Amino acid sequence: MKIRVARYTTEPQITEAVLEYEVQMQDATLLEVLNEIKTKQDSSLTYASGCRSSVCGSCSMRVNGREVLACAYKVQDGDLVEPMKNSPIIRDLVVDMDKAYSFNAKAKAWQSTLSPSTNLTQDNEKINEIQSDCILCGSCYSACPVYAVNEEFIGPFSLTRVWRYVSDVREEDSSQKIETIQTNGIWDCTLCNECTLVCPQDISSKADIEKLRSKSVMSGFSDPNFASSFGGGFGGSSFDGSPSF
Repeated sequence: MKIRVARYTTEPQITEAVLEYEVQMQDATLLEVLNEIKTKQDSSLTYASGCRSSVCGSCSMRVNGREVLACAYKVQDGDLVEPMKNSPIIRDLVVDMDKAYSFNAKAKAWQSTLSPSTNLTQDNEKINEIQSDCILCGSCYSACPVYAVNEEFIGPFSLTRVWRYVSDVREEDSSQKIETIQTNGIWDCTLCNECTLVCPQDISSKADIEKLRSKSVMSGFSDPNFASSFGGGFGGSSFDGSPSF
């Protein structure tokens, strides 16, 4: 079986070469194949891995243009393996995710206030149960086409985490989070659903963003692009929540 791996180096500048490797393995995961290549053929091959159980998300990469977890994907003959998109390449299949993760802080994607008098029921837990399964692998971030035009887009996994917390019945005040995601946030999403298709946890960030849009409208916000197309001259709420006439 043969696979091709995109090799990158950043010294003195980013250069790329696609190298082909042949391994005698069947029904193997991509991580197993990469380990075989590194230990027996090319010790310079660089990639990241951790738990080997699809939990830590550190082995995310692309195969034939689609984001996968190397520890879960079963290799096929002729596969092309590449690093994640939308993040700076450190070397080979390893990218720098610092900026991607920084959007969690910008979106205030954490529990801000906690009502001590509110008890969670099983129904309450189910509201955001799947969002809590996010492993921060960055697959949705890599697949998102918005970054081609807006590098400051808060992004799918951070917006999913925002929904995780604003939908928590113990959160006493979600208004600050809702306000934060109005710029470079929910209205910049194209709702293309690429994030959902590649999520290894089957989380639909598209659906979460749609729910955040609904909650924003109920809080007095509206799509600034839609408002500007009418010159702000229609009834309802303007982007900053103030009435427009």
